[in-house]
Amino acid sequence: MNNRPHTDIRSLPPNGYVEGVYSIMNPQIGTTRAGKPFLKCLLRDATGEIAARQWTFDEAIFPDLGSTGFVWAAGHTQLYNGHLQLIVEQIKPIKVDEEELASLLPSTTRDISEMFEEVKKILDTLKHPAVKALAEVYLTDEDLMNNFRQAPAAVSMHHAYIGGLLEHTLQLLNLAEVMLPLYPKLNRDIVMMGLFLHDIAKTSELTWAQGFDYTAEGNLIGHIVRGAILLQVKAALAAKQSGNRLPSDALRVLQHIIISHHGEYEYGSAKLPSTPEAIFVAQLDNLDAKTAMGLSHCRPEVPSAVENEGDFTDKVWALNTRLYKPDPLAE
Repeated sequence: MNNRPHTDIRSLPPNGYVEGVYSIMNPQIGTTRAGKPFLKCLLRDATGEIAARQWTFDEAIFPDLGSTGFVWAAGHTQLYNGHLQLIVEQIKPIKVDEEELASLLPSTTRDISEMFEEVKKILDTLKHPAVKALAEVYLTDEDLMNNFRQAPAAVSMHHAYIGGLLEHTLQLLNLAEVMLPLYPKLNRDIVMMGLFLHDIAKTSELTWAQGFDYTAEGNLIGHIVRGAILLQVKAALAAKQSGNRLPSDALRVLQHIIISHHGEYEYGSAKLPSTPEAIFVAQLDNLDAKTAMGLSHCRPEVPSAVENEGDFTDKVWALNTRLYKPDPLAE
C-alpha cells in the first residue's frame, strides 16, 4: 500500500489543515460572482463525505480529475452555515491500489458471505420448479453473483456502499418473509423472485472500481430496462438446462415487477405496479430505501465530525422534508 498521508473525513477538524487521498464525486465547474471558474465536488472515504471547493481553479485540469475516480487533495476546513467544508488549495488525480481502495469506499458493516448464504437459503424455499430453475441460473452465474455481492445499491441515495445491493435485497426478502403470511393470496414465489431480481442489473448500471458512479450502460439503458432484458435471457437458459419452462404469463409478471418497482413514473418506473405482487414489491422497496435514508441522516453508523446544530437535519431532497433526529425514548 502507498504510504500517503490521510485524514479520515469523520475526523476532520474545523479550521484545520487536511491532506489525503479521497474518492471524488460529482466534480463540476461553477462560476463565482466575479465570473471566474471554481471547482465544486464531494470528497469521500470509507468514513464519510465532505463538500469541497477550490476557488482558484485551472479549468484545463478538469477533464483529468475524473479520470481515475480518486484524487490527492490538500487544503483547510471551515464551517459554512453550520456545515464543515473543505477549501482545496491543491488537487490532482491519482491511482490507488486494492488495499487503499478498501479504505476509501464505504462498505457494509455486515458479513457479505453470510448475507449471500441467507439469500440462497431463502431462494431455496421457492416451490414452483420453473421458478427454482430460474433462480438457480442466476445463482450459478459466477460473474453476476460476484458483482451482486460487491455492488452498492446506489451512488448516493440509499445503501450506497460496498455490499449495499446485497444487504438491501436480503432486507427485502426478510421483510417479505414476515409480511407474506398476512397476505396469503399473494403468490410467494413471484414476490420472492421479484424482490431478488428487482435491482439485479445495478451490477452493470453502477461501477465501484473508481468510486461509485454510473457506467455507460447505466447512463444509456439503466437497471430497470437491463433487468427486464436479462430476465428474458435467463428464463430461456433455465428452460433449456432444466426442462422446466416458466409459464409465459409468469415471465411477463416478473418482468412487470422489474419495470414497475419504482412505483411512479416520476421516479423512473416504466409502468405503474399493476398486479398485487408488483404493488407489494414496490411498497417494500420504497419502505426499505426511505427508512435507510432516514436512519443514515438521523442515526448514522459513523457520526459526522461536525454535526448540524439543532434537532432537525437540513432538507433531505430525496424525502422532501427535514428530519427530526432525536430518538425520543433514548436515555
